[in-house]
Amino acid sequence: MSTKSTRAACGIRVVASSLPTREAVAAARLELAGEILQHIIVFFSNEHDPEILLDALKRDFNDTSVSGCSTSGEIGPLGMMKGGIVIIAFPENGFRLMSEVITDIDKGGVERASEIARRLRIQMIGSASRSAKEHVFALVLVDGLSNAEEALIAALDLSLNGIELVGGSAGDGLDFQDTVLIYRGNLVRRGAILFVIETELPVRIFKTQNFEPTPVKLVVTAADTANRIVYELNAEPAAAEYAAAIGLRPDELGPYTFASYPLVVKIGGNYYCRCIRTVNLDGSLSFFCAIDEGLVFTVARPRDMLRTTLEALEGVDAALGGTDFVLGFDCILRRLDAESRQVRHKVEEIYQRFGVAGFHTYGEQFNAMHLNQTLTGIAFATSIDKPREP
Repeated sequence: MSTKSTRAACGIRVVASSLPTREAVAAARLELAGEILQHIIVFFSNEHDPEILLDALKRDFNDTSVSGCSTSGEIGPLGMMKGGIVIIAFPENGFRLMSEVITDIDKGGVERASEIARRLRIQMIGSASRSAKEHVFALVLVDGLSNAEEALIAALDLSLNGIELVGGSAGDGLDFQDTVLIYRGNLVRRGAILFVIETELPVRIFKTQNFEPTPVKLVVTAADTANRIVYELNAEPAAAEYAAAIGLRPDELGPYTFASYPLVVKIGGNYYCRCIRTVNLDGSLSFFCAIDEGLVFTVARPRDMLRTTLEALEGVDAALGGTDFVLGFDCILRRLDAESRQVRHKVEEIYQRFGVAGFHTYGEQFNAMHLNQTLTGIAFATSIDKPREP
């Protein structure tokens, strides 16, 4: 099946298509015929030319605001895709959605980000119909090659003042060349899109990760922090030292290795991934997250992805008294790990059971944190009844 759609009880429609660009958008328009839409968010593979996609979206959705980003894989009614397009359509009724683009986040855009977040927060919860916290959330899409996520997310979280934040960093497969955002008829690079959304239904943001630390430590002894490049670990060439720590040769390193042997740091008693992106020709390592000299990495090993993912989604489902739809942001390294362990189809089954739609990312956002090798998301309840206390 090349195109498939679903409808959540809250009115959100999801359309996934594996067709060529213009045909995929036209098919989505047919699937959504008769719907009164407030906003659509499109997640698309780097196999789709963004200029052609933008033109098709302008043609077929000229009456609807459109945002979106490129991906390292798409998640929706057709499962975990490569080369596809997934459209999340928010209806006019039951939601209030405000958004704004943040440009040049790699060149001092953080101050503007704070102003935008503050303005959207005031516009949303300063209205006459002041919302309870469980009905309002913030969503962010970020250029995954900006190297600016940490400062951006910290600034947004502070200015949102209690509105919970979730999101993902745009990808381009495993090319690491050209990530792009779409916002209201324009292509945006090195930027971000912030949404503040109110819904009639209770919502919960969540995160889950599936790794555990080992005793092996690696200390960053030489690095280019601005570009997230580590030259030395334990005063040895970075790639060689990392390979030795996991029992491999440097020429055996690659994306599947990074997924199977993530590096983590301990913050406030918890471990968080700082995942490797690529091995460079000079033997250095490029990372998805911020790094610094003196940082102590712990080599980790994966736990059971199926169990941890199911536990997280079942926990959210229980807290909400039933899950209607989940907008999810899943690290590309989790996907690679699922593929290498041959459990991808079982992960897909879990996602479809809980109505997960979204994309595979270069990084995930959760409140004030920019994360790696994590699934973050926002879950919508099946009814307007007050959810259970967490």
